[in-house]
Amino acid sequence: MAEARSTEQVVPEESPGAPVTLVPGLPGAQPPLEPKAPEVGPVQEVAGGVPAVMSSLQHAWGEMGPIRGTQLLLQVNQKDGFDCPGCAWPDPDAERSVAEFCENGAKAVAEEGTKARVTPEFFRQHSVAELAQQSDLWLGKQGRLTHPMVLREGSTHYEPLTWEEAVALVAEELNGLGSPDEACFYTSGRTSNEAAFLYQLFVRQFGTNNLPDCADLCHESSGTALNEVIGIGKGTVKLEDFEKAEAIFVIGQNPGTNHPRMLTSLQAAARRGCQIVSINPLPETGLNRFKHPQELIQLMGPGTAINRLWLPVRINGDVALLKGLGKALLEEEAKRPGRVLAKDFIRERTTGFEAYVEALRAVSWDEVVEQSGVAKEQIVAAAGILASSERTIFCWAMGLTQHQNAVANIQEIVNVALLRGSVGKPGAGLCPVRGHSNVQGDRTMGIVEKPSPAFLEALGREFRFEPPRAPGLDTVATIRAMHEGKVKVLFALGGNFLSATPDTEFTAAALRRTRLTAHVSTKLNRAHLVHGRRALILPCLGRTERDVRTGGEQFVTVENSMGVVHTSRGAVQPASEHLRSEPEIVARLAQAVLGSRSQVEWLGLVEDYDRIRERISRVVPGFERFNQRVREPGGFYLPNGPREGRFTTGDSKARFTVHPLPRIELGPGQLLMMTIRSHDQYNTTLYGLDDRYRGIRNGRRVVMLNPEDMRSLGLSEGQVVDLTSHFRGEKRVARRFVVVPYRIPRRCAATYFPETNVLVPIDSYAEKSRTPASKSVVISVAPSEGASG
Repeated sequence: MAEARSTEQVVPEESPGAPVTLVPGLPGAQPPLEPKAPEVGPVQEVAGGVPAVMSSLQHAWGEMGPIRGTQLLLQVNQKDGFDCPGCAWPDPDAERSVAEFCENGAKAVAEEGTKARVTPEFFRQHSVAELAQQSDLWLGKQGRLTHPMVLREGSTHYEPLTWEEAVALVAEELNGLGSPDEACFYTSGRTSNEAAFLYQLFVRQFGTNNLPDCADLCHESSGTALNEVIGIGKGTVKLEDFEKAEAIFVIGQNPGTNHPRMLTSLQAAARRGCQIVSINPLPETGLNRFKHPQELIQLMGPGTAINRLWLPVRINGDVALLKGLGKALLEEEAKRPGRVLAKDFIRERTTGFEAYVEALRAVSWDEVVEQSGVAKEQIVAAAGILASSERTIFCWAMGLTQHQNAVANIQEIVNVALLRGSVGKPGAGLCPVRGHSNVQGDRTMGIVEKPSPAFLEALGREFRFEPPRAPGLDTVATIRAMHEGKVKVLFALGGNFLSATPDTEFTAAALRRTRLTAHVSTKLNRAHLVHGRRALILPCLGRTERDVRTGGEQFVTVENSMGVVHTSRGAVQPASEHLRSEPEIVARLAQAVLGSRSQVEWLGLVEDYDRIRERISRVVPGFERFNQRVREPGGFYLPNGPREGRFTTGDSKARFTVHPLPRIELGPGQLLMMTIRSHDQYNTTLYGLDDRYRGIRNGRRVVMLNPEDMRSLGLSEGQVVDLTSHFRGEKRVARRFVVVPYRIPRRCAATYFPETNVLVPIDSYAEKSRTPASKSVVISVAPSEGASG
């Protein structure tokens, strides 16, 4: 398919979309081209089953060996074990399976528990430029980082240094800044509550609210939308509600790949007659049929049918479709007065209903059908399921949150839920299905660039200092500020900043303009290869590893998607004696940077994490008696007014909202592209090169197109093409992708990230939440220069 990538890299000029120049010798910001075309076969009809079992064992035993692999898998998500390093889907409150993990959870554990090691000798053998020529999969498969490493200014290779030297280097850079706001402190969802709380405390005592994090890139739209209309930025259901629901709407989500354990709840619901409706541009195998890998007697059968109905919405046609559901409910209410709308609920517990209805009636069915791409009959059928259900759950993920109108997408879900009174009662509610395992907990602990005054007051009172009040920078603003030279230091507590963020070449240029980039990491990734004048890699403990302090063996805590705070205890010896826990790294950094400016006994706090939790209990609402309650098996639920039937808005009422229909403007030959994950992927971590359910193997540089669009564009299956994105007169190019015909709506396209993050404009993001619009990218497709197909 493609030759090896040149050492010359394309680097943008001062503004995104501007002409580019070739700069020889710089490490590549984008994943390299692939040596051959992927293999494309039939789409699978059933998720789970024997292939999921075999894949789990292959990864676990292949990376860790049978004994160690089995030991770790039996500890994951157990009440006395460690939290899965993958998704945030909750664990059962009561009895748990002996194997409380999914295929992708097994891959995540294997990735962290691998026996492979990246030592100082590895870095002596490979220059940064050489490493940049390797694929993201190759980088990750080299193993666990073992030593702190530094890339000195002008050097070609990372070199080892001591922890004392590393901390002193960061302190030197931070204390040499003209203002604390010249530094930004990124956080990933892997970070524990304890580390996140110490991190934000350190950053605010340093003097800034520059706390961008991975939530900015995924579910910030959910938090923003829900806060405005129900008074809390979290979902309103528990796992047990899935056992009571009569209907479940799964919108913009692929559970089979991104949250496979969710399929267990959906399968149980479908078996007892719950009607499940999927709204998604692609038909996802996990929502078609599912074989539970632990049900041996079922493995040879056809599996359980999950969907009752699938609505193949156009990319970003969700506002129109949800308005269609609302219109259909209003029309059915007119036919059966008092039997469809929850009128008492609406009258007593909501505001804005009349304005919502008036705006809804102004939208024609023709507009709904045109913008959503879904036939009226299908929308009415889905509304019929909703009207017949007294207990309905609405689930969604990043298919809704990564558009310019993402906040509107989610608030339109709330509108439909309020029409049926489906919030605040058993078996019903709102369920944003978040990705990384503690991304929600990070927010709860104060990792946010615009903290509430109440939080800052409590923090300042507990630690006797005056926190900064000026809003900080989110992720998009951080990239902009680095590019403009306003932010000179980026410190990242986990994550793969370069590959997770939009506009890859623009972000790379921004990183290269900093004085220091420092990453707390477990594995090598591309963010280590595109750096500031100096760069640090600081290796930390993983979830699977024991954390022993002078106060004894420690545990940390996390918060899952449904607001349960629970323990996570490592099970095996660390990969290296030089690894440090994230709380310790933060504490040592804070002590070195702040010195006598801080009254906090940083090192004393991390000798026994109970001391951190005691301080959290006095600052963060809902964490009273934290140490006692979290030791109860399974942990505890945080308060959630809407889940308990109390809307925590200013007037204690939920709010209907009115939003215009988004107008998707496509020129001749243009398509709307969304970025998605493959089945062998978790966020930016690649476990392999296969997307088993979609029938794509041994490659990732593909573009999935509707066959009719392929004909109209003169494209053929397997042809090699270049993708060009169009935004405000700017163009960005991603080269050498293979055309794959797929069951996707007309004028839509799907590609994998991070390969096509280069096409996502830095200034294209959601209104209010500022989440990059990675699922609303206008592109054109043309044959690749010099490619024969």
